Amino acid sequence: MALLDRFRRLVQKPGSVDLAPFRAVAEEAGRREERVRALTDAELTAAAAAPDLVADLPEFCAIGREAARRAIGERPFDVQLTGTLALLSGHVAEMATGEGKTLAGALAAAGYALRGERVHVMSVNDYLARRDAEWMGPLYALLGVSVASIGQASTPDERRAAYGADVVYAPVSEIGFDLLRDRLVTDPADAVQRAASVALVDEADSVLVDEAMVPLVLAGAADLDPADPRYADLVRRLRPGLHYATDEEARNVQLTAAGSREVERVLGLDLYAPENLATLTAVNVALHAEVLLHRDVDYIVRDGAVKLISESRGRVALLQRWPDGLQAAVEAKEELEASPSGEILDSITVQELIGRYPVRCGMTGTAMAVAGQLTEFYSLQIAVVPPNRPCVRDDGPDRLYATTADKEVAVVEEIVAAHAAGRPVLVGTGDVAESERLARRLVRAGVEPVVLNAKNDAEEAAIIAEAGAPGAVTVSTQMAGRGTDIRLGGGPGAPVPGTAPAEQEGERRDQVAAAGGLLVIGTGRYHSSRLDDQLRGRAGRQGDPGGSVFFTSLQDDLVTRYAPDETYRGPIGDEGRVEDKGAHWIVGHAQRVAEGVDLELHRNTWRYNQLIGLQRREVLTEREAVLTGDAADAAMAADAPAKHAELVETAGAEAVAEAARQVVLYQLDRCWAEHLAFLAELREGIHLRSLGRGLDPLVEFNREAVPAGKRLLGDARRRSVAAFEELTATEAGVDLDAAGLKRPSATWTYLVHDNPFGSLDERALRGLISMFKGRRR
Repeated sequence: MALLDRFRRLVQKPGSVDLAPFRAVAEEAGRREERVRALTDAELTAAAAAPDLVADLPEFCAIGREAARRAIGERPFDVQLTGTLALLSGHVAEMATGEGKTLAGALAAAGYALRGERVHVMSVNDYLARRDAEWMGPLYALLGVSVASIGQASTPDERRAAYGADVVYAPVSEIGFDLLRDRLVTDPADAVQRAASVALVDEADSVLVDEAMVPLVLAGAADLDPADPRYADLVRRLRPGLHYATDEEARNVQLTAAGSREVERVLGLDLYAPENLATLTAVNVALHAEVLLHRDVDYIVRDGAVKLISESRGRVALLQRWPDGLQAAVEAKEELEASPSGEILDSITVQELIGRYPVRCGMTGTAMAVAGQLTEFYSLQIAVVPPNRPCVRDDGPDRLYATTADKEVAVVEEIVAAHAAGRPVLVGTGDVAESERLARRLVRAGVEPVVLNAKNDAEEAAIIAEAGAPGAVTVSTQMAGRGTDIRLGGGPGAPVPGTAPAEQEGERRDQVAAAGGLLVIGTGRYHSSRLDDQLRGRAGRQGDPGGSVFFTSLQDDLVTRYAPDETYRGPIGDEGRVEDKGAHWIVGHAQRVAEGVDLELHRNTWRYNQLIGLQRREVLTEREAVLTGDAADAAMAADAPAKHAELVETAGAEAVAEAARQVVLYQLDRCWAEHLAFLAELREGIHLRSLGRGLDPLVEFNREAVPAGKRLLGDARRRSVAAFEELTATEAGVDLDAAGLKRPSATWTYLVHDNPFGSLDERALRGLISMFKGRRR
């Protein structure tokens, strides 16, 4: 296996899977198709329930294909069956956009269910989870498999019922939130989830890589001070270069000596005195919010609230927020009312959540670019499934310009020319601000574009559905078309008297095809080539004509952030065009550095969370024994025998056992919440201290976190005994109020960007960039 992995890396195909066995199965399924088609619906359902079906893959594929044809009117192509078989083998299936991943995934989920496995199909949002469960519902029903979906608005009873189905479609965040809530129940009957053995992940690269380290958080009401607006006003007046400096990647900012003196002058205190540590932290957080987080890039303000933008998708990241201190600082910066804050009761990263499933598989259009990470972090291999029809899209070479202004002029000219020829254009921009700036330029040039960004992402499906209409111009952040096909010719359109709707649609399609199909334009390379490929993939679907081209400049944020020392002094042509190969190398080099930095961040954050995950599992093992058994009662009888006997004599053994259970559960949960707070503070402090002393932050973190974790269960038991000793009892039962078991009056869930303080090993990142700088053309 190790030799095979080395060979795959050598040929630039890490994790690729041989498809020959899957193709052979699909071909054999084709030979059985006529016989299976003769079965009645009842016979088809009975055949799907046959105990030996799971061992006969060609028969399963033949039955699944026929069920899909009858139930939803779609006969899976051989390549879709190949994708299904890859998923059933525990791989990630890379299938191009428009090649039918949803159906391939449904057949795989049904296959796992017919094997007796419970399956969670993880989507990226409520809309896709509900749509796919409803769309594929008749298929599942014909195969005798139950299916349900869960969304943000689902009630506990609805969730409990849904998790009872063989296959559950749900956003990955909702599955994580349900797990967190179940971890804190005090009665087993209150839990909603049932254990599932298979995680089938849609948009696998996005979930497993881009969002892998996003912590899902369960918080409880707590009285935390909002950010002091004085600090927002103070840092707003500080001058870059003089009062503060940022690192090369613009990921961290710190006060200079002059900046510290200015802050101390304004606040009238010694900023670095031990008693002013909280003030120092608050100023640093306010500075981070002011300098490094940008409106319409990192977040938008909508309905009087700060809404974070997903970097990988360009959408509003629903329920997502920064850690409370930074969230409050951004709200103070924007002069908004502070949102509710709370104490973190529990959390889990997306990567840890996925890792809980014995079987993991997924599907996406762009997996090979992150094949190494999928293998490293999830032990997943990639099955690259070819399209049903060859892709004929014309991917043009990048057009590089010296300045951003030159680039934007060229982009507008290209769009105007394509629009005049009746060719639809989809433009992918880097952020909200750029999409709106480009739209204004187009309006001035006489073109009325449709803008799709985080400010109107609710209209995404409707906008994208029309992006292929003749002459349509759609300007979008990196979110184009997820879950929605861009059909050449667009939707049905307005009726034309005397012409059938299907005829009209065909005419529009022919008109667009004659003009060259959908043209995709990127206004700059993204921080990952995978996102570039996702944008390109909107054109040329299912053998359609189409084209793509990226416009870049030497002033793009990607270049200035990740290749700041690379200076181009070569020739510049008319209108700012740069043809030199060395200049093009700089752009590619910057993207490679960005990808390397992101990978190192993933590894670093995973290392921190690995220890936390191990400690949490130890606590959960103890909690499960208390929740479902008599561990708490036995512990109190052993540690507080006199009190235990006294309570039993008055209230009875059953009431005392329940009281002991509630006391110990409360103290375990309380100690874990306090431990999480300690680890968050430790990580931030370790990072800041290690930078000044040349220490390894991870080693220093573990040096203090490990002993604290070992003390946790002992502390919880001692607290439990002390609380148990305070209980009083009557013949009616045990009074728990005396033990001070006050749980939060309210809880809520959200996703959080990992804490920017302490999440980076600066020495590792600088070393990585230096390594890339050493690689010449």
